Amino acid sequence: MPFSMRPYRRSPKLVLAHFSCFWSLITFLVLSSGRPAYAEWVRLTYIYDNGMTVYVDPETIRRKGDLAKMWHLSDFKTIQTTKDGSFWSVRAHHQYDCAKERFRILAITAFSSRMGKGNVVLNISEEGNWQPFAPGSAVESLREFVCGKQ
Repeated sequence: MPFSMRPYRRSPKLVLAHFSCFWSLITFLVLSSGRPAYAEWVRLTYIYDNGMTVYVDPETIRRKGDLAKMWHLSDFKTIQTTKDGSFWSVRAHHQYDCAKERFRILAITAFSSRMGKGNVVLNISEEGNWQPFAPGSAVESLREFVCGKQ
């Protein structure tokens, strides 16, 4: 039997399958390159008294007249202990009254690890009472940040 070589030919269905997989991968990469689902924390201030770094997520700022809401994260240098447990970081949602210079807590979640990770140690999601700002406090820095954004 004589030996003959025929050129290898791919079936048109196989070529189409490779082509569509390639473009599906390209589309997926393009669409997934946007903003990640997790918060992008931006460092706002460091409080030396208690070794706390305060971060804000500017994307969460919501304003309505003189009222503004924003999420922030407090990350501690040392573990914090309360009757409810020990935690390294706290994520909080505050509302600020820019005209009357006061704030209230809308939600707080304390975490067993740094930067809002780990197990939830404490979770409170009820509207607190309006409170004044303590001069030089982290909350005053937060108010200056959120109320300065128009």
